[in-house]
Amino acid sequence: MSTWLARLRAARWRELSLRGRLIVLVAGAVAVAVAAVSLGSWLLVRAKLEQNFDNQLRSYSQLAGDRATPKDALDALHDVDRPEGDSDGRRPRPDRTGDIFVQFLDPGGTPVRFAGREEAVPVSAGAAKVADRSIAEFSEDRLLDNDLYRVWTAPRPDGGAVQVGKEIQGLRETLGVLGFWHILVCLAGVAVAAGVGLIVARTALRPVDALTAGAERVARTQDLDQGISVQGTGEIARLAEAFNAMLAALAVSRDAQRRLVEDAGHELRTPLTSLRNNIELLAHATRQTDPARVLPAEDRDRLLTDLEVQAGELTSLVSELVELAKTDRSTEPERRVDLAEVVAAAVERVRPRAPNLLFRTDLRSAEIIGRPRSLQRAVLNLLDNAAKWSPLGGTVTVTLETGGDQVRIVVDDEGPGIPEADLPHVFQRFYRADTARALPGSGLGLAIVDQIATLHGGSATASRNAVGGARVSLTLPAAATDS
Repeated sequence: MSTWLARLRAARWRELSLRGRLIVLVAGAVAVAVAAVSLGSWLLVRAKLEQNFDNQLRSYSQLAGDRATPKDALDALHDVDRPEGDSDGRRPRPDRTGDIFVQFLDPGGTPVRFAGREEAVPVSAGAAKVADRSIAEFSEDRLLDNDLYRVWTAPRPDGGAVQVGKEIQGLRETLGVLGFWHILVCLAGVAVAAGVGLIVARTALRPVDALTAGAERVARTQDLDQGISVQGTGEIARLAEAFNAMLAALAVSRDAQRRLVEDAGHELRTPLTSLRNNIELLAHATRQTDPARVLPAEDRDRLLTDLEVQAGELTSLVSELVELAKTDRSTEPERRVDLAEVVAAAVERVRPRAPNLLFRTDLRSAEIIGRPRSLQRAVLNLLDNAAKWSPLGGTVTVTLETGGDQVRIVVDDEGPGIPEADLPHVFQRFYRADTARALPGSGLGLAIVDQIATLHGGSATASRNAVGGARVSLTLPAAATDS
């Protein structure tokens, strides 16, 4: 049963909003504090009143012990207990009869004389010990005729003991009234705490409401350029800054995606149009029955060859588009990689593609933190680009340089080099120089290299080498050495 109740409470707590939880926590904390202060105050007041009451009884017992008879002692106590200002000697006996009583005990603890009551008060074991001098004094609460008395027992100078009892009901009523007012104060404190909690919740969560409204506005309008105003330097301000940074990153990503789609559509339109025209021409020629209109075998073979080349280019373009689109979202984990091994593997893969070229390498061990497959893809693109532009029998030189906190892959070819006007644009998507338009390719190879370099915190550059060919470099941060 208790487990079920605990689960129910937990479920209800989870269903509360953040504002509701904050109100409950603030109201609960203040309520506990007010309740603790009220209870402590009431306990202190009760202890002080009871201490004063006991001190009064102690002084009464000393005064009564010096009197010869309980009647004399009771009269003396009534004189002491008379309200202030009653100076005519009259005692309000009718109202105070039974309020105080005095009883003398012999050394054996037996009541011998008493005043203020119609019959003797039974003696307790503690009071008897005072009479025989076993203990110095004794205090107890006794219920006599449905009235509660505090009875103080003290020794008499001539032997035995004296008992002075005073009704304590007035003290209990006073404590009850004080307790009632303390409860009212506590309840008022809880109500005030709830109001304070509501105000605190509204004030504290106002930035959260603004952040929520901003997120809902962005979700509704799809406008990623709308940010949230940041005020202050607290946690909510940091959250708003992070949200704005996320919106900015999403806007950049969406713009890049849009440009990629637009560029891809533009680049795909030409090969698809050419494919469609050639296929239509081939289909039309195949359907001809007139021998004079039948497409010659030589022309048909040329069309089929063109279709094969165009299909290959289209496949390459689509593959590079997919590679470019998924590079930023690669799930390949990063690890410590020896870049020399990556470059050597890439060179071995590209050699069969360019059997008429010589690939010369100058590699040294250099470790980086990266994704091996992505890095090999970048190196392959550099080598393919160099192979495309190199003359038959030419040499492609691959050098791995280390220095400081960077590692640099340099690929040199013996081709015509990159014109100065094209150098700033070679890493742009789909960019192809005028001299490259007659060659196969999509214009995405070096763009993928640049994207992989950026993903690894590096950069890609292009220039001309000493023999006039192209030099393309990939610079990456080196891994920290283990100490």
